[in-house]
Amino acid sequence: MSRYTGPRCRVCRRQGMKLFLKGPRCFTDKCAFERRPFPPGIHKGGRKRLSSYGLQLREKQKVRFIYGITERQFKKYFDMAAKMPGLTGENLLSLLERRLDNVVFRMGLSDSRAEARQMVLHGHFLVNGKRVNIPSYLVEVGDVIELSERGKEHGKIRELLEEKEDLQVPSWLSVDRSSAKAVVLREPKREDIDFQVQEQLIVEFYSK
Repeated sequence: MSRYTGPRCRVCRRQGMKLFLKGPRCFTDKCAFERRPFPPGIHKGGRKRLSSYGLQLREKQKVRFIYGITERQFKKYFDMAAKMPGLTGENLLSLLERRLDNVVFRMGLSDSRAEARQMVLHGHFLVNGKRVNIPSYLVEVGDVIELSERGKEHGKIRELLEEKEDLQVPSWLSVDRSSAKAVVLREPKREDIDFQVQEQLIVEFYSK
């Protein structure tokens, strides 16, 4: 299955919660979920009660859309998480957080993960001094992420650096706003996830 390229607000309405896929717009009165907090399509009453499978599928889809990855990529991360020591669900979330596009988003250098993915693809970031244009690149403890010379001239990045002074940076990252540089202090943990997710339902989905 290819990456979803349709209306992002439709995804939030289908999932029944705001996934903040459109950055600042999600915090305004223009947010489609605020104006139409019901599923897309022809409506006859409220939301239908989901089966156990439906709940598991919705949870998996929710996380997949938040990080903006394909079904094949998501299954690959799950298989990797299942082979790691510890809880599979927590391992899965940790792997997704370590994606380079997510790190750029967490650094406050983009309004959304989709925007961060484009910036990485265009070669605006260095990892340990080397240009990396692969959004799915997994950072490791001790890695240094910074802007390339091209990235320093990017108008949107410069604008965000000036605006987001009060950015809440996760504790597994150390971010220097003055130099737009981040260091990975440790691997992300479950408590670092800032959105509601029941990862055990995802594990159950793939365990059938």
